[in-house]
Amino acid sequence: MKAEIVSIGTELLLGEITDTNASYLASQLPLLGIDLYWISQVGDNQKRLVEVLKRAWQRSDLILTSGGLGPTEDDLTREAVAEMLGEKLEVNTELEGEITKFFAQRGVKMPQSNIKQAMLIPSASALNNNQGTAPGWWVEKEGCILIAMPGPPGEMQPMWQTEVLPKLRLRFKKAIIFSRTIKTFGLSEAAVGELVSPLLSSTNPTLAIYAKADGIHLRLTAKVKNQSEAEATISHNEARIKSILAEYIWGVDDDRLEALVGELLIKRGLSLAVMESCSGGLFSSTITDVPGSSAYFRGGIIAYSSKVKIANGVSPKLIADYGAVSPEVAGAMAEAARGRLVADIGVGITGVAGPDELEGKPVGTVCIGIDDGKKKKVVAGRYPGDRARIKRRATTAALFELKKVLVTY
Repeated sequence: MKAEIVSIGTELLLGEITDTNASYLASQLPLLGIDLYWISQVGDNQKRLVEVLKRAWQRSDLILTSGGLGPTEDDLTREAVAEMLGEKLEVNTELEGEITKFFAQRGVKMPQSNIKQAMLIPSASALNNNQGTAPGWWVEKEGCILIAMPGPPGEMQPMWQTEVLPKLRLRFKKAIIFSRTIKTFGLSEAAVGELVSPLLSSTNPTLAIYAKADGIHLRLTAKVKNQSEAEATISHNEARIKSILAEYIWGVDDDRLEALVGELLIKRGLSLAVMESCSGGLFSSTITDVPGSSAYFRGGIIAYSSKVKIANGVSPKLIADYGAVSPEVAGAMAEAARGRLVADIGVGITGVAGPDELEGKPVGTVCIGIDDGKKKKVVAGRYPGDRARIKRRATTAALFELKKVLVTY
């Protein structure tokens, strides 16, 4: 079964919006054991849309489209599908009544242009849209299935879950594609690849390596008959990866590093405070993205200048001797944050986010300190990228080192 996704809308080609629909659908197809071969984007031009759909029809068994089902003149998915298949569009009275009712319930007169949303071709049946006025299409002809869904994610995703996915599950019961993602931090993509190279030749499960904002991810994927077989197929290679990369692994699948840190703080009954410089408050923001973080996070000090560091308890002599960007000052910042904000554990983050070097230290230098009143841990590293990426990496590094400390409590 070869599947193809076609995302429709000129705004995609102009970079005005991100194609989240394609990534969502791509993540859903493996649950059905369907192989995705192609993803295309095309603007609101009927001629080009017909060309893209014809190509998809010739090479794919399942085509999923999103967008172009609205009521305006540049919403052309229905017209393009009808032209491609040589069929005539006609208003479906039942759909027309449902759309009219949608507006009546809101006390609004239906614009005449919305009538086009009630059109079908003989090969199409309508898919219910509980979130808007644009019904989807299920087209089945010549051994091929084309499913057209609306562009807004708030309409497309519910339609997929309630209308499309159940129907496809009835059709495709032979196999599922199951994935397990192992998340690491502290090694480059190339280094990870070298360490796990013996596993890269495996065909079932396969292993792929990706560089992400929170580190390097390794994704094991198996094509199997059911969930229990999936676990058995993946478990051996997963165990080998965990053995090889043990100290660098921080989570799996949907784990978020900040959430794991929060769980450990709650479990250990500990509170946390931070003094951050180069990360500019991103560590505090990330920690507080977790619901319930007020139970353990006391607060943060954004000490962007040496004056503020000194005012909050960092020794001026330490800064003079080692520089504001140094493991020694990072440790002092952690100790000061813990004391000033009355927390069990303090974190200090300092570094050079760029674009210029500081104190003779290159852009990307990051120093992290962790202090619990009894012992102090300081680490230093250097990360590539622009300011935003370095700030994110500094935050991730601090969370990663904090998690390692908390695991040992």
